[in-house]
Amino acid sequence: MTLTIIFDYLIISIIASIAINTILRNFARNNNFLIDIPDRSRKFHKKATPVTGGLGIIVALLISGKIYFDLNNLNDYVPDFTYQLTICSIALVFFFLIDDIKELKTSGRLFAQILLSSYMIYETGVSIETLGNLFGFGEINLGFLGIPFTIFCVVGIMNAFNMIDGINGLCAGCGMLALLLVGFSSGLIYDSTLILIIGSMIGFLLFNLSMFGEKRGVFLGDHGSNMIGFWVAWSCIYASQNKMYGIEPMTMIWFVAIPLLDCIGLLFTRIRRGLSWSTPGRDHIHHKLMNKFSQEWTLMIILIISLVLGVFGIYLEKVFSIWISTMLFFMFTGFYFMFAYYSNFEISSSDKNV
Repeated sequence: MTLTIIFDYLIISIIASIAINTILRNFARNNNFLIDIPDRSRKFHKKATPVTGGLGIIVALLISGKIYFDLNNLNDYVPDFTYQLTICSIALVFFFLIDDIKELKTSGRLFAQILLSSYMIYETGVSIETLGNLFGFGEINLGFLGIPFTIFCVVGIMNAFNMIDGINGLCAGCGMLALLLVGFSSGLIYDSTLILIIGSMIGFLLFNLSMFGEKRGVFLGDHGSNMIGFWVAWSCIYASQNKMYGIEPMTMIWFVAIPLLDCIGLLFTRIRRGLSWSTPGRDHIHHKLMNKFSQEWTLMIILIISLVLGVFGIYLEKVFSIWISTMLFFMFTGFYFMFAYYSNFEISSSDKNV
């Protein structure tokens, strides 16, 4: 697949996403269904907003994917990994739509995440088998620990992206950057439907960032943020564990650094304060930045940092031994936590953890 063809299918998926998101948001508003109502204690937005973004993305992907396979006569040659990822994504969206309609218990959400991750491993045989030469002492092969470690990583990334979905464009923006970095660094974007996923996300972002006006805004919802985390996790796993692509697992960590470290930091700080990790709180990195910057600048700062970190990770892999990348990531982690939790940013506990 050439860059010209990639661009053509990107446009197709964007148009499909714009059309589907328009239909779904209008349906939600007209029927008062899947609407996020603002309140003073937990939510930033000022207007009741449809929570149909994730559904719009998956439907747009299915439509643009059908067009892609029809035009290329590939309906009988859909890769098993792509097929199973799509099946899991549909199931994920329907389950977490229930969570958006009627908030489910944390245990129920975790069970669904574990079940979907296990299904992907069972049906595709894809899991994290090696971590590469992380520390310079030789390749780390996981053996029988590979499957539980894979489930742990997928569930962790899903929750990381769900938790960082606190301002418009942040979750989808971080997810899209991660997928672009995975796709172009490994070559996965040239022989997969990854570009259709990215295009479907761009179409949603046009609504989420109010490019068509604030009255036409759309939110991802838990079903959307979990789906994006699921896609990012499995794209990273598939590319890093397939010898055809030849990209190191450590490099993938750089691609998801901000959502991952935000999630880890919150787990430890909330548990230390005697709170559940899923407790609502205004202690995310974007909340802290918003004490100093506007919402728009906060989004821009996080996305720029995410892009720089991803490119830096690719550079380290190409130029140095992978253990150097590991050591530098640990150094960045220390710097991140010092900035996020030991700086003069004040925390207000009144906002929603999404």
